[in-house]
Amino acid sequence: MLDETDDIHPLFAGAPKTTEFRKLRKRIIRETREAVDRYGMVRRCAGGAPAGDRDRWLVCLSGGKDSYTLLAALTELKWRGVLPVDLLACNLDQGQPGFPATVLPEFLARMGVPHRIEYRDTYSIVTDKVPAGRTYCALCSRLRRGNLYRVAREEGCSAVVLGHHRDDILETFFLNLFHGGKVATMPPKLVNDEGDLTVLRPLAHVSEADCARFAQAMRYPIIPCDLCGSQDGLQRQAIKGMLDDWETRNPGRRAKMFSALTQVRPSHLLDPALFDFAGLAPVIHDDLSGGTSDG
Repeated sequence: MLDETDDIHPLFAGAPKTTEFRKLRKRIIRETREAVDRYGMVRRCAGGAPAGDRDRWLVCLSGGKDSYTLLAALTELKWRGVLPVDLLACNLDQGQPGFPATVLPEFLARMGVPHRIEYRDTYSIVTDKVPAGRTYCALCSRLRRGNLYRVAREEGCSAVVLGHHRDDILETFFLNLFHGGKVATMPPKLVNDEGDLTVLRPLAHVSEADCARFAQAMRYPIIPCDLCGSQDGLQRQAIKGMLDDWETRNPGRRAKMFSALTQVRPSHLLDPALFDFAGLAPVIHDDLSGGTSDG
């Protein structure tokens, strides 16, 4: 029904009719719904039903392939009636030179997507504070997140929704492992430090390659990140190259590693805060003779 002309959201108008694209679209929608359900992204009452006050999500849209895919997937799930939340798309124009400021507002208006465009010149702050030759990502991310939290509060949203996908999660895991000395990654769901907003990553199970294929097939107007994307030598790029090489040598390696992140065994790691090693001891039986009783 959703593929018929009269029963399709404008976001999907002109979608390819090929079997390959239909499979891609269904896979993305299925994996997004799996993440939403698995990590309890929709607030629930004690009995398991959706909370009485309908959630409103601030869907962060950068103009990249991932955020377009996120918006499309959530819109379809809501369109199907299986995602009981209201969606508000938001783009933060950070004042980057040459940023095509009209692309997203025109696209969202044409698609009939409720949205808010927020302008904050964080670019000048980042370039002023970060020494030449250093990467901008950390400070840029903090400033962007702070502004998005503010917008979410102003709009009455309960969650800030980001377009990080499976590969972002894997790359962050290895960044923390190699450079941070800890086993951690981007969680699919967390509460901000202030405790008033939830941060969600519904694309946690979706591969970057699928996001790229989907956005390209839909011909969404991609806006590149010229602030940090043009900088060479980023640690994340090195990790991405390593994972690409592993995937080339052993197809399916990324999926296997991601599966490992969903099946953690604290008793087989080394953190006593997660497992009581001190209290671990064999069970001592009274009868150790191995014999049988007369009874």
